[in-house]
Amino acid sequence: MATGPDPDVEKKGDIVENRGDDSGSADEKPGSVKVEDASDVPRRGPQPPPFIASLTPEQREEMEKKLKRKIDWRLLPAVIIMYIMNYIDRNNIAAAKLAGIERDLKLTPVEFQTSISILFVGYLLMQIPSNLLLNKLGKPALYLPTTMIVWGIISAVTAACTNAAGLYAVRFFLGFVEAAYFPGCLYYLSCWYTRKELGFRTAVMYSGALISGAFSGLISAGVKYGMDGARGYSAWQWLFIIEGVATIFIAFGCYWVLPNFPRTTSWLTPEERELAIWRLEEDIGQDDWINSEEQTFWQGAKLAFTDGKTYVLMLLLFTIVASGTVTNFFPAVVKSLNYGDVDTLLLTAPPYVLAVAVTYLNATHADKTGERYFHIVIPMTVAIVAYIIAATTMNIGARYFSMMLMVPSVYSAFVVALAWISNTMPRPPAKRAAALAFINAVSNCSSIYASYLYYGAPQYTTAMVVNCTTAVIAVCTATVMRWILVRLNKKLDQGIYVAGAINALPGEAVENGFRFRI
Repeated sequence: MATGPDPDVEKKGDIVENRGDDSGSADEKPGSVKVEDASDVPRRGPQPPPFIASLTPEQREEMEKKLKRKIDWRLLPAVIIMYIMNYIDRNNIAAAKLAGIERDLKLTPVEFQTSISILFVGYLLMQIPSNLLLNKLGKPALYLPTTMIVWGIISAVTAACTNAAGLYAVRFFLGFVEAAYFPGCLYYLSCWYTRKELGFRTAVMYSGALISGAFSGLISAGVKYGMDGARGYSAWQWLFIIEGVATIFIAFGCYWVLPNFPRTTSWLTPEERELAIWRLEEDIGQDDWINSEEQTFWQGAKLAFTDGKTYVLMLLLFTIVASGTVTNFFPAVVKSLNYGDVDTLLLTAPPYVLAVAVTYLNATHADKTGERYFHIVIPMTVAIVAYIIAATTMNIGARYFSMMLMVPSVYSAFVVALAWISNTMPRPPAKRAAALAFINAVSNCSSIYASYLYYGAPQYTTAMVVNCTTAVIAVCTATVMRWILVRLNKKLDQGIYVAGAINALPGEAVENGFRFRI
């Protein structure tokens, strides 16, 4: 088990990044690595703990398979169900529109659009502080279910709104609290799985959003058909009450299921705990979350904000999310096919069901090959085609075909892009937490303005053209990101120091070191 660098080694062979100032010798080049007395520096690469070192390759493989199954069964069902409820509670207002909320609260079209966009204002404000707090506390098993209970209460309270002002307030605070879950869960998974495993697990988690899209339409159709007016409540009120109470109930169950981090989890045996910790350290060459004292708010944020890759990834996620804002208004878009309210809600389900399968396949193949770029660009190209069809025809068959393409293409690209963030900024944990929260927060800014683009029913030409444009920008941004990472990997191949990477130390083989996944 790693115990940190030997202080004597630090004294004998410090690695100093030459920044091109007068302190270096004339023949040193900027970005080179200066090693003082390197011959005296022992190998400081990560070494396995004695128990792991004693295992044969076959024993190690078998033990790791059992460990991953144990972790998967403990984590993944819980995070999927939690995300289903997170997404349902966030987006059920789109179904509430067809269930009569505009009529009962006497909302104008602009007021309804504002009630959707204001959620994302609160969503943006809380993501970075929440993720840094989660990283500092090291108690996701308590933190995530507690925030879930709070947002479930807020969602249920939406049924008591009587005017636009009340709806604005509830939606703002719903976004503020819900912000803790998605970036927090992304960071949480990255503390348990290696880079090659993360894409598929991210897809598994995000399948909660896709499943919720399918179930939300079915639940809304059932409530609209069978509960409108029951006990004096409208269908939209029952929608918020039922889904909010279900969220609270599920959150209490998650207290008993979710673990914290590998180092602090009691249901792993000591040997399993050693392997769980070592897998992450071996993956990138450094230990991960150790204790709360090691995690600093400002250092993590500073490292994330001063890394140029953060901003390229931010633009990539922003444009993918912007091209996928159609999901916030999907029932209204499907309504353009001129079916009744119940049939419309039922027709929203198939695109999400297809999206689950496509996202799983795309993420699994991305993890198997270790490739990220084409697993983002190809789906986004399909999205471009879908938006062009939707913007240029009113043929019912063609439009529904485009809707069947929109959701799977954008979501499958989005999941791989999320894994790319953790792959590109693996350590330290505080930096990864800040980067995930910052990028996800900014990417959701598009949802603030997008609600005002969905006018001009039934074709929604403006929205489809903007979605197509942002999809094109996403393809271009992914290309830039790939070019950057290829160049950085070439430097690592040559033994040149790369800021933000896990660089080879004296005595380590350069060819076997950390590389960015492209």
